[in-house]
Amino acid sequence: MSELTKSRARKIIEVVGASGTPPEWGVQFFTSGLEPYLNVLKEDYLDSFIKDGGSSFKMVVGNYGGGKTHFLYNIREIAWQHNYLVAYCPLTHEESPFYQLEKVFRSVVVNLMYPMTPDELLSGGEKGIEAFMRTYVSMMQHELEEAGNESDAIREQMYAIVRDSTTNIENANFARAVRAAMNALIEGHDDDFENVVQYLKTDGYSSHIHRQYGILQNIGRSQAFTMLRSLNQWIRNLRYSGLVILFDEAEMVVSMNTKQKQAVLANLRELVDQCGQASLKNTMIFYAVPNDNFLKGSAHVYEALRQRVATVFHYMNPTGVRIKLDSLVDNPKQFLQDVGFKLFDVYEAAYEIKIDEMTRKKLLEPLADAALEMRFGESGYMRPFVQGLITLLHMMRRDPNTKLDSENIRRLVPGGSDVD
Repeated sequence: MSELTKSRARKIIEVVGASGTPPEWGVQFFTSGLEPYLNVLKEDYLDSFIKDGGSSFKMVVGNYGGGKTHFLYNIREIAWQHNYLVAYCPLTHEESPFYQLEKVFRSVVVNLMYPMTPDELLSGGEKGIEAFMRTYVSMMQHELEEAGNESDAIREQMYAIVRDSTTNIENANFARAVRAAMNALIEGHDDDFENVVQYLKTDGYSSHIHRQYGILQNIGRSQAFTMLRSLNQWIRNLRYSGLVILFDEAEMVVSMNTKQKQAVLANLRELVDQCGQASLKNTMIFYAVPNDNFLKGSAHVYEALRQRVATVFHYMNPTGVRIKLDSLVDNPKQFLQDVGFKLFDVYEAAYEIKIDEMTRKKLLEPLADAALEMRFGESGYMRPFVQGLITLLHMMRRDPNTKLDSENIRRLVPGGSDVD
C-alpha cells in the first residue's frame, strides 16, 4: 500500500463512488478472488510464452458492471510490469465497430500506451502512437546524453536506432511512416511529424502529402491485419516484450444488421486464427463481452467461431479461451466482503479516518446481500455494491451518528430497494 498516497486514494474513491467503474490506476488495491487466475496469465503467458514469441487470444465474458474492465486493467498492470506496450480499446458502434477492421486498427493505435506511473494514469496521461513516439525519442536522447555522447553523435545514433527499428517489417508503408515520423521528431520538424501521424491514425490519406514520405497506400480493411502485425514487429524491434491488446465491448449493439453481425464473427474468427500463426508473435489479445449470446446462430460463420472459443479458461486449464468471470468466484458473498474490506482501506487512506473491523463486518453483510439480489439480472452485482459502499462511507464520515440498520444499508445499493 506504499504507493497509495492520500491524493491517489481520493481519486480512486471518486471514480468508484461516482460511476462504479474502475479507476485508470489502483484496481489492484481492491481486487479479490482473481489472483490465482491472474498469476496463471502472468506466469504461463506474459512472463514466458508471449515473451518468447507466442501469441494468444482470450475471450472475457461478464455482465455489465460485472468486473470486465477491472479484470482488463489488472492485465494491463501486469503487462506493463513485464515491459509490454498495451492498448486498452473500448469498442463502440460509432467509432470502432468490430465489423470494420480498419477502425479496430485505429482504436489500437490511438489507445497504445507505454508503461505509465500512477500519477500519469490518474491525471489522464497521454496515450496513442503519437505520444509513445514523442516519449521514446525523448528517452533515447536523454539516455545518450547521460552516456556522455556529443550532440552530433547523439543524432546519428538516434537515426540508427530508428533505422534498425523499422527493418524487417511486413508492411513497407508502415515502416516508412514510422521512420519518417521519428526522424521528424529528431529533426524538430513538427509539420512532417503530424502529417505522418495522421496517416498512422487512419485520419486520412492524401497522395499529395504522404507520397513524399514514401507512403503509397491508404489503410483499409484489407491492410488491417498486416498493419497490426507490422505495429507489433516495430514494437519488438524497439526491445519491448510485445503487445497486449484489451478489447472491451462497451455495448453489444443489437441494431446491427445481419451482414454486420456476420462480419464481426468473421473478423473475430480471423483474429483467433492470426493468434495461432507464426506471423503474429509476442501478442496477447483479450476480447471482453457482456455475454456470449452473439455466438448463437445457425450459419456456418457462427459454428466456425463457436468451435474456436469453446474451451473454458481455468487455472487448471490455462489454454482455455473463454474466461467466464462469474465462474471465477466460488463464493460471491465472501468475494464482495473481501472487496469491501479493501475499499475500506482505500477510503481510510483518502480521508484519514479509521473504521474498526467489527463495524466493517456489520456494514458489509447487508450491503453484499442487497447487491447479490441483482446477480442474475442483465447487470453485474459488483458495480452497485461498490457504489453503495462508497455512499455509505461518505454518510458515516459526514455524520457518525447516522442510523445504519440493515434495511437502511440495503437501500443504498443502486438499482436495489428504493431509497427513502
